[in-house]
Amino acid sequence: MLPDLGKSPSDSTCRSETDRVGSRPGTPLEIALWCSQQGWPVHPLAPRRKTPSANCRECQVRTHKPQDCPCIPSGRWCHGFHAATTDVARIRAWWGQQPGFGVGVACGSAGLVVIDVDAHDALPPQRERLLPGIPIPPAVSLNGLRHGFHSLALLAALRGQPDPAEDSTTLRVRTPSGGMHIWYAAEPGQAWQCSAGSSPSRALAWQVDVRAHGGYIIAPGTVTDAGTYTAVGSARHPAPLPAWLALELARTGHLPALPPQRSGSPVPQRARAAVIAAGGGRAVVGRTLATVLAAVSACASVPEGAAFSDKLNRAAYTAGGLVSAGHLTDSDAESALLAAALHARPTQERRALQIIRSGMSAGRQRPLMPGDFS
Repeated sequence: MLPDLGKSPSDSTCRSETDRVGSRPGTPLEIALWCSQQGWPVHPLAPRRKTPSANCRECQVRTHKPQDCPCIPSGRWCHGFHAATTDVARIRAWWGQQPGFGVGVACGSAGLVVIDVDAHDALPPQRERLLPGIPIPPAVSLNGLRHGFHSLALLAALRGQPDPAEDSTTLRVRTPSGGMHIWYAAEPGQAWQCSAGSSPSRALAWQVDVRAHGGYIIAPGTVTDAGTYTAVGSARHPAPLPAWLALELARTGHLPALPPQRSGSPVPQRARAAVIAAGGGRAVVGRTLATVLAAVSACASVPEGAAFSDKLNRAAYTAGGLVSAGHLTDSDAESALLAAALHARPTQERRALQIIRSGMSAGRQRPLMPGDFS
């Protein structure tokens, strides 16, 4: 049964298909219309499957890029999420033609980041693949760790944060295989990248995929041959992406590459986390912190003699000033600093924390105001 998706106060005077969703089993059309009402572009999935509906016959035999396809401008559903729309007339036409279509949501254009947790019981991978970029000492027992819920909970515990799978403030959807889709809203203009938990190049955690820009997610209430995608708890809308999780996504390479800085040197991925933690809209604050974090991250290429401690202390001092002036929260600043430090020196967490806390304490004595930024 489709979960009770609710309605906004402005809808209280009318009774449309989307108002009734949740009071009885929802049709795919009702699900699609509700999603479009939230501003989420939708596209058809093959009936009772979780893959996009096939392209038209011409597009099946003609090799071309979605942006060059004439079908999408003419209102056809070719090329999956590339054709996704919030246009009510188009949605009614698509699902009117094939009422059995499932509903896919284009994550990137919807501004969504969905944490896709798998529950495939299996032996864990090698320790360095369990939580990419986070060393797990041999003394730590992995007995009982069998699937993505465990690896995501471990990541959250190591960061001192609540388990996203237990986050009752956001839309969570139980999948037919026993996994979970945890829906979050990205900051406007932030294009996170997709990943698979088994990827050797970009991954958040073992058996934990990320659905974002360039991907799609199955809408709650959609029925496949395997079962129904069913919402958990009472939340029916995505909460903002938690800052700590954004930092982890930035740390693990889920941001697109930045253009070179004015000096021509590349900006390390770790420095991107600072821009997010600084609040998105305050670009000058983000650039200020990103600059000092980039210097810390760059020490990764020099095992010794890179003045790592001095650079980390300088970054912590700057962050302390930003915290004192109200530009950044204390926890976000420390998380961003630690992420950059562990990128450069993965085995020196205790030492890094000492430097960070000392530097931030000193920096708090001098609040950084806009006029202080270079």
